[in-house]
Amino acid sequence: MMVGLLTLILLIPLFFIQTLIDERSRRQEDVVQEINEKWGNEVLLYGPVLKIPYKTFSEKIVTNQETKKSYTETKETINYAYFFPSNLDIASTVNPEEKVRGIFKTAVYDSQIKLNGQFSTPDFSIGEINPEHILWNKAKLMVSTSNLKGVTTAKLQLNKTDYEFTSTYNGKSNNYYNQIVMHTLETKVLKDLTEHSFNKNIPFTLDFKIKGSQQIRFIPIGKQTTASMTSNWKDASFFGEFLPYNEDKFTETGFDAKWNILDLNRPFSQQHFGALPKLDEFAFGVNFMIPVDEYTKSERSAKYGFLVIGLTFLLFFLIQTLSKINIHPFQYLMIGLALTMFYTLLVSISEHSNFLKAYLIAGVSVISLITLYSKSILSTWKFPLFIGLSLTALYTFIYVIIQLENYALIVGSIGLFIILALVMYVSRKIDWNNN
Repeated sequence: MMVGLLTLILLIPLFFIQTLIDERSRRQEDVVQEINEKWGNEVLLYGPVLKIPYKTFSEKIVTNQETKKSYTETKETINYAYFFPSNLDIASTVNPEEKVRGIFKTAVYDSQIKLNGQFSTPDFSIGEINPEHILWNKAKLMVSTSNLKGVTTAKLQLNKTDYEFTSTYNGKSNNYYNQIVMHTLETKVLKDLTEHSFNKNIPFTLDFKIKGSQQIRFIPIGKQTTASMTSNWKDASFFGEFLPYNEDKFTETGFDAKWNILDLNRPFSQQHFGALPKLDEFAFGVNFMIPVDEYTKSERSAKYGFLVIGLTFLLFFLIQTLSKINIHPFQYLMIGLALTMFYTLLVSISEHSNFLKAYLIAGVSVISLITLYSKSILSTWKFPLFIGLSLTALYTFIYVIIQLENYALIVGSIGLFIILALVMYVSRKIDWNNN
C-alpha cells in the first residue's frame, strides 16, 4: 500500500514536468514568431490579376412627398471584374539561412521570383455585362501577398510598358499565428488598354524580390500554371494542394522542384465578378521550417513516467520480497524522485544538444545514481547490477517507442506483454501468505 501510494504521489512532479515542457515549447514558438515578424513572415503570392471596373445600374421608384407623384430614379454603381492570366510561369530561387536567438533558431530566406505569362481577351459575357459599360481606361493590375514588409523589389512590364506598384491599406495587421492577412499591390491605370488590345494575347513579366520565413506558397491562377523552385535548403518539405511532379527534385545541394497545374485541376474559374475570392486553400509551396521535435519527444517520453516509476518500484518490491531485505518508504521515495529527474535533465540538455545525446546523458546519469544508491540499500552488487541492467533495457525500450510512429502501439503492447510475463515468471514461487 505504501509503495502504491508513493507511486501516485510521484504523479505530481510528473505533472509539473509536463507543464514545464509545454511552457518551453510555447516559449520557443514565441521567439520564432518574433524573429519571423522582424524579418518577414511566410510568403503567399496571389497574382497577377487583371482588375477592370464596369458600371451597373439599378432602378427604384421615388415618390415626391409634396406632389405625390412618383418617378423612376436610376442609380449607377461601379463594380469590378477580375481576370486571371491564360498562362502563368513562376520561376523562383530561394536562399534560406538560420536565425538564432538564445537557444532557439528558425529559418528565414531571401527569394527572387519571376512571373511570366499572358492575358487573353476578358470574357464579360459570363457576367452578362454590357460592353458599353466596361471602363477599359480604368483597368489595373494587382498582386496580393501575405508579406508586404518583406518586399524589396516589385517590377512589372505589361505589353512592353513598365509599371510601378503602390500598396493598398486594408486596415488589418500582418499575419499572426497562422492567421493569413493578404495585402494588395496595385498599378496605376494601364495605358492604352482597350478591348482591341487583346486581339493578341498581352504578355507580362513580374519581378519580385521578397524576404520571408518558414514557408513560401503560390496560388495557381493561370489557365495553365507552371512553376519551378530551386534552393540550397536540404530539409525542405513540399505541401499544399499540389505537389511537384519531378521525382528527382532533391539534389546534393538542395532541391529543384517543378509543378504543372491546369485549370481542370482546381475548382475555380478564370474570371470573377464583384469580388476576388479567397483561394489560399488551393496554394502549393515549400516549407523551410527547421524541424524541432525535441519538445515533442520529451513530452512523449514524460508520458511513460508513470510506467517507469511503477515498474521500478515493482522491481524493488520483488527484490525486497525475495531477499528479505527491508527497504524503507523513504528510500522508495528517493528512487522515485531520481526517476523524475531524468525528464528535467532530458528537457534542459536537449535544448542545447540533439535528443539522442540528451537522452543518453540523462539516462546514464539517473541509472548510475539509482544503481549506486541501490548498492547502499542492498549491500551486495548482485541486485544493484540487475536493477541497472533492467533500467537500461526499460529506457532503451521507451526510446525505441518514441522514435516509432506507425508501429509505436504494437511495439509498446508487445513489450509490456513481455514485461508482464517476466514479472509473473519471477513471482510465481513467492509464498505471499508468509510475506
